[in-house]
Amino acid sequence: MDFFKDSKTALVADVDCTAGGKALCSEHGVRGYPSIKYGDPTNLADYKGGRDYKTLREFAEKNLGPTCGPNNIDLCSEENKATIQKLQAMPAADLEKEIAEKEASLEKLESDFKLFVEGLNKQYQEETKKKDEAIAEIRNGGLGLMKAVKAAYY
Repeated sequence: MDFFKDSKTALVADVDCTAGGKALCSEHGVRGYPSIKYGDPTNLADYKGGRDYKTLREFAEKNLGPTCGPNNIDLCSEENKATIQKLQAMPAADLEKEIAEKEASLEKLESDFKLFVEGLNKQYQEETKKKDEAIAEIRNGGLGLMKAVKAAYY
């Protein structure tokens, strides 16, 4: 953060999602800690790279700053420029409706995934219990004595 503190185009900040930053973290889809996000503040992306200082600094130097968007259209590809122009021409209510639909789709994906993981966790716990019971049955069924006899006589 100190390296970029005087930057006019890049912000590197720290948010505590367990305290006053809960709403901000929720708004940007932060689900685990620590999380690193980057990009346009209205459309942050998940950082997937290394976590050491050198790697983070190199990434920040190359990727932080103005990005393609309505305020920096000159940085956009022709395809993105056309998309932005199409979106700007939409009535606000239609754009808000499309955003709400996309956000609802994202929330459903997260919800479905959470249910899937919960199901896997339940299966894992059930299978772990069955395995532990089977192991206990084998051990209590004389395995220890069999090994002792083998070691003593063979």
